[in-house]
Amino acid sequence: MKRFHVHVGVEDLERSIRFYSGLFGAPPTVRKDDYAKWMIDDPRVNFAISRRGGRVGVNHLGVQADSATELADIRARFSAADAASVADEPGANCCYARSDKHWVTDPQGVAWEGYHTLGDVQYFDGDAPSASARCATPSAPAAVAACCAAAAPGAAPAAAPAAKACCSSADA
Repeated sequence: MKRFHVHVGVEDLERSIRFYSGLFGAPPTVRKDDYAKWMIDDPRVNFAISRRGGRVGVNHLGVQADSATELADIRARFSAADAASVADEPGANCCYARSDKHWVTDPQGVAWEGYHTLGDVQYFDGDAPSASARCATPSAPAAVAACCAAAAPGAAPAAAPAAKACCSSADA
């Protein structure tokens, strides 16, 4: 079986181990003084690229659910990882899709998105074109707001909370 591999540099190993153990629902399978690894069989990977947002590199990481029940489990894991940074985003129009979403930010500031796609939308941020549309996410996870930007390349990030907002396009 092939696995998607992500390696994130961290500042505080113990705090990060607590966070990821809650997020993945299990302790690390390998733990060293300067390293920890989890070998997870679920979820499968959805990988996307875009030219939106102002910076290149890892935009955010996420877990796509196939049902509302799976999304509820993802939200519970996000809460176990860091309840204070969980932000809910029901009915979001983003990345050419309508989705229910939850966000959490890890100790390094990396945004994690849990979502269940409900259907397609014609444009990046909805069913109508909008030259001034901004992609914004709930302000609770600061890193998520930092990774979102106006639809035009090079625009400044939007940080206003919104019940129906969009991410920075890496989740579609």
